[in-house]
Amino acid sequence: MMVCSGALGKHSGLSQGKAQDASAVSTMALTVSIVSHGHDDWLPGLLQQLAKTARNVITHVIVTHNLRPVRSVQSEGWPFVLKERCNSHPLGFGANHNRAFAHVSTPFFCVLNPDVSFLDEMVWERSVLRVAAAGVGCAFPTLVDANGSRQDNVRSLLTPFSLLRRHVWRKTDREPRIWASAACWVMPSDIYARMDGFDERYFMYCEDADFCMRLQLDGLHIVRVDSPMMHEAQRASRRRLDHMAWHVCSLLHLWTSKTFWRCLWRRKELKPLS
Repeated sequence: MMVCSGALGKHSGLSQGKAQDASAVSTMALTVSIVSHGHDDWLPGLLQQLAKTARNVITHVIVTHNLRPVRSVQSEGWPFVLKERCNSHPLGFGANHNRAFAHVSTPFFCVLNPDVSFLDEMVWERSVLRVAAAGVGCAFPTLVDANGSRQDNVRSLLTPFSLLRRHVWRKTDREPRIWASAACWVMPSDIYARMDGFDERYFMYCEDADFCMRLQLDGLHIVRVDSPMMHEAQRASRRRLDHMAWHVCSLLHLWTSKTFWRCLWRRKELKPLS
């Protein structure tokens, strides 16, 4: 089913979708949110991968078309409920996932990039079991490239000095890793709601760092799942001026936020990713 609607303004208060009858929703049920930026050719393959690995864990998939799609995907025949949403104009990364979350009625929620491939059929069961543990706010897989090399999707506190050290001086960052990129996250839905989702003042870039810092400040753990996932990282901010501008604006917003300064002040209390 495709729903095309106008893109709303700044999100004010996050709420989860209506709860279903308890007997109809598995305690491990997971809703996956995917945002397509013209990834029409990628979606069928990704949905087929999700179908093969669903294993009664993935019960709902929400695809948000940030750009009007050339064609919709097959809506029936999946082992999960598929819902398509279509924006009248593009929204930011966080805004799209926040709006998808308004339709979530499962105990677990996943944000997933369209440019990933699963290398472990048990990835969703492992992820839900990992994140269901007490005190855990988010679980993420190990991301690898097409050659099997591990990607740098876990990072230290994002400071001007850490960026200079990494990109200008080409030095190894030895600071504790305290956040992970949001190519694939699995979270308890109640935690996502409690965090009020992504901060929509970030249009693109740094919203994942901000979210992880807020989890850290709330005393929650961010944990790695022992399941590799291939990610064809786009690195668009290195090639496109609009993405570079979004990246710079997001960094400036991050560095002037209360969340950043609270983390900087309490950095010795932050939990390294496990």
